[in-house]
Amino acid sequence: MSNSQNSLPDLNNCVIAVLGLGYVGLPLAVSFAKTKKCFVTNEKLERKVIGFDINNKRINELKNGFDKTNEISDKELLCQENLFFTDKLEDIFEADVFIITVPTPIDKFKKPDLSALKKVSKLVGSVIMLGKNKKCPIILYESTVYPGATEEVCIPIIESESNLKLNKDFYVGYSPERINPGDKEHRLELITKVTSGSNLNAASWIDSFYSSIIEAGTYKASSIKVAEAAKVIENTQRDLNIALINELAFIFNKLGISTFEVLKAACTKWNFLDFKPGLVGGHCIGIDPYYLTYKAKSLGYYPKVVLAGREINDTVSKWVVEQMVINLAKKKIPIGGTDALILGFSFKENCNDFRNTKVKDIVENMQCYGINPVIVDPVVDKEEAFNEYQIKILDKIPYKKKFKAIIIAVAHNQFKLLEKSDWERIKSPNSVLIDIKNILPQNIEAIRF
Repeated sequence: MSNSQNSLPDLNNCVIAVLGLGYVGLPLAVSFAKTKKCFVTNEKLERKVIGFDINNKRINELKNGFDKTNEISDKELLCQENLFFTDKLEDIFEADVFIITVPTPIDKFKKPDLSALKKVSKLVGSVIMLGKNKKCPIILYESTVYPGATEEVCIPIIESESNLKLNKDFYVGYSPERINPGDKEHRLELITKVTSGSNLNAASWIDSFYSSIIEAGTYKASSIKVAEAAKVIENTQRDLNIALINELAFIFNKLGISTFEVLKAACTKWNFLDFKPGLVGGHCIGIDPYYLTYKAKSLGYYPKVVLAGREINDTVSKWVVEQMVINLAKKKIPIGGTDALILGFSFKENCNDFRNTKVKDIVENMQCYGINPVIVDPVVDKEEAFNEYQIKILDKIPYKKKFKAIIIAVAHNQFKLLEKSDWERIKSPNSVLIDIKNILPQNIEAIRF
């Protein structure tokens, strides 16, 4: 196939394929399907949206109106007449627009793992070569990458697989995802969308395309590389700020004062940035900085500040366990063989996403001391967590048992609602409590992060 006409798809009446239906892809597919009038022009939109994922179980769940990520309600899934889910490649041959939202994690050496991105680029290349559309297809990337990855890695794969040429037979754009898992306030439509394209015409079309569903509006970056860089520094900035507060927490612990009390006092100044200490996990903040540092090193620059922040945040789990062991020893409580209760396993509160959870690191550090972790998390999928990490997780707190060590790792609402009497039921009289999230009643003795 050769799209010699060089013409762009119909903005209001195109077929959209969203590849990857996780925390990013599914809300995007639903938003394109449910938006019937453009937010900018108020013109009627008649678009078919195809949600594609290689996970057959996930596809069947979505067809039955169930989203295990809890980002989309059953009603939203089932009431979209022009939204279809499939794991069959031939079903996306008719698409004019391909939106790629696959994961981009890091490997065990903390280097970018672009394997999924490369596979889906190859897949899309084969599809547009055999596709049924008459227009030049648009291929949009939303997965987090280092600046330059789309043009240096993805586009050559598409060209090689399809035997087509960029900006002649197809166009490419990059629009970084800004989904915040578990956040029902900052929804996709209410977050400004950064857009970019492989040439001026594509960039304008892509900006209009996203503008049609984004109530908050869009920002058209000058290049794909600028849009990629904007994404990685958003989370790198947060990572560094949290690293500063975590290091201050280490210092304040030695001073015998509460970090949260210090922050509360400091926040009375109008320009103080209110970051909290804690575990830095998840698929964004704890990973994106490594994409930036990888690219920087390849250019001959060693990023000192960014890597220093990563080092601090990566040591928090170890520090927490060390504090527990030191205080158990002070109370003459045996360390080896002790059962320790950990509340929470997901990477953030009220969210079932446990990708890159730093609670896993707490568990591993405990096991080095011969401590037996007992983990409770009411929201994560227990079977998936076990398959991923071989860690058993309980739904509920075992109130029949008294624990000599307790760590509050994640501030789920269910844990915030516990009263002093509930805590008295699960802790032994001489126990060590470490409250990373500062949710314990103030009249309970604890090590407050």
